[in-house]
Amino acid sequence: MNLYVKNHNYWFELENLTRLFFPNEKINVFKEFESTQSPYIFTSLSDKITVEADINGFKRKAQANLDVDNELVTAQLLYGILSEYCGYSQPWGVLTGVRPVKLLRRLEQELGGKGARDKFLNDFYVSGEKLRLAKTTEINEKKILDLSDDNSFSLYVGIPFCPSRCSYCSFVMSSIERAKKLTEPYVELLCEEIKQTAQIASDLGLRLETVYFGGGTPTTLSGSQLDRLLKTVRKNFDMSTCRELTVEAGRPDTVDLERLSALRENKVDRISINPQTLNNDVLRSIGRKHTAEQFLSAFELARKCGFNNINSDLIAGLPGDTEESFKKSLDTLTKLSAECITVHTLCMKRASTLTHLGTSLNRQDAETARNMLEYAGKALTENEYIPYYLYRQSRMVGNLENVGWSKKGYECLYNVYVMDETHTVLACGSGGVTKLKDSKKDCLERIFNFKYPYEYIDRFGEITQRKSAVYKFYGK
Repeated sequence: MNLYVKNHNYWFELENLTRLFFPNEKINVFKEFESTQSPYIFTSLSDKITVEADINGFKRKAQANLDVDNELVTAQLLYGILSEYCGYSQPWGVLTGVRPVKLLRRLEQELGGKGARDKFLNDFYVSGEKLRLAKTTEINEKKILDLSDDNSFSLYVGIPFCPSRCSYCSFVMSSIERAKKLTEPYVELLCEEIKQTAQIASDLGLRLETVYFGGGTPTTLSGSQLDRLLKTVRKNFDMSTCRELTVEAGRPDTVDLERLSALRENKVDRISINPQTLNNDVLRSIGRKHTAEQFLSAFELARKCGFNNINSDLIAGLPGDTEESFKKSLDTLTKLSAECITVHTLCMKRASTLTHLGTSLNRQDAETARNMLEYAGKALTENEYIPYYLYRQSRMVGNLENVGWSKKGYECLYNVYVMDETHTVLACGSGGVTKLKDSKKDCLERIFNFKYPYEYIDRFGEITQRKSAVYKFYGK
């Protein structure tokens, strides 16, 4: 699909909007051109806002007067044409951003509750169902956001190793089999970065709210390596204000007594054990080296070890997964009484194996994923789970969303803080991104660590230099 842009700079949002209706096609954006080539979308601002389309013989032209929000009007015109061509609407309308709940909160502050609702429904074309979900999530988030102060921060510790790469994954990670020789030097330097980061936080008088070990899969490390890392955190940071310590034990085949004992000894109070699906055929097809039975065993072992706050992830829309098998997976998690159940929607990321293999999305895939999420919302609500955080990604099946559901009182604070960009997040480890938040100016600055573990090891000194920018941000 060719997207032609004239006399405006809204191309990025229009490209994302076009991709909602053409998820399998490359969108070519032209800002300088002499003529158009079908199939195309042409957008222009002059004396009027004009959107034209010529797609496989389907020709439409829409115009509107210039407005105080020309970008929104242009998106509305394009959305109308594409909805007519494809024969369906999008659940989130013209919204393509990651944080619709944050947007709703801001609009409520500016326009009041009714004004924000009208904006979502009438200007953004968001469905009533998704607006209700966003509002319910916003209400549940508020009590968590209110816990954070101007000097609050969270700590992220990244472990970039996994047993294998899942076919839908695009995260920077290394197979533990290939990268085994890197793990020990990585852990050693990560402990050093944690110490340096703790010193920065202490010097600046920052208050630790949450700690999150993510990846990758942290539990690909040995029990002794996990113990060293956790003890380094507990020894160097002031944990007296820390409300939550999460470790992702995301792959059930990495969960054993040694690792769980190391987590319990270091007072980890929240873990994730993520099956993604309990359909063994689908697990094999997406490259997960575990079975549904291994997940059930790992979950039972975690309970016996005393973990009473366990999150489990599911993904709606996985290739080969049916509505019926998705329902069985979800029903199993509710019967296990997992404290948190995060329901993701499959995202066709550019760097994933699925995308490289040419897996395409069609209208039936979108309908199936929507039915899965509809069932999840109903079943989880009936089982007294609440939606407490929500985010969206580009190239999601059905233009849907990811939602964290939890029993009341078991919400993951870190997830809410990160998604709302509430306060500073100091990140350690390869792939980590430190996000510095100035609440007074409502601005965010980022400091990037090296992506790959071998870079992290070889160029560790540069990370220390970069982290010094934290002092500058806080004016010290």
